[in-house]
Amino acid sequence: MSEQPGSRAYGGANRHHKPKPFAPIDFEPFAGGADPARVSEAAHLAAQALVRRGRDSDDPKVTRRLVKLADEQGLEAIAEMWAESPARSLPGALWRLYALRAATIQNPEKISVYFRAGRDTAQVSNVVAGAAEPPGADEMKTMADAILSGAFDGEFDVALERSAAFCRVVALGQATLADGAEHSNEGHASKLTRNSHQLVKTAEDLEHAANAWRLGELD
Repeated sequence: MSEQPGSRAYGGANRHHKPKPFAPIDFEPFAGGADPARVSEAAHLAAQALVRRGRDSDDPKVTRRLVKLADEQGLEAIAEMWAESPARSLPGALWRLYALRAATIQNPEKISVYFRAGRDTAQVSNVVAGAAEPPGADEMKTMADAILSGAFDGEFDVALERSAAFCRVVALGQATLADGAEHSNEGHASKLTRNSHQLVKTAEDLEHAANAWRLGELD
């Protein structure tokens, strides 16, 4: 398990995948978007503009609007612009912040179960994520909003690291619950294990992006 602290700055490439449904409850990957270089360029420019707008403003209403962007525009619209971006790029990192918030807001009860199952083992990540005690459904939603808000009115790398820590706690909780369900419900246990592995990868990507931001290399 790796955690890091927090500062500022702006990576890219493009791939093409057939879109598939987003399953926020299970944090399964969302692939969307179109093909060529102009789409990639637009994704990077939009991400830079969004972050710059939030960080240049002292108006909390602006921050709230940016946090609720997926609520108003639809997560699919954000996915179409950013989901194909490399994970370790500014648009890729922003996509993960928005997608993780959406997953939490849409099913906070289940996420809180995962989080509680992982927090005692992932104690450092629990502290970095910053969930209130006890971490119930409302606390999960509040934390998800606070993490994304911090990308605009706080330190961007800290927001990425808090999100990574959140992923690690939830992933460990999923792995713990998978161990408990291994004999009684093998299919469910396999799905939890798969999702846990995906979340650990997301955490690693977010931590890498946070470090790149501090070095001025997150494009």
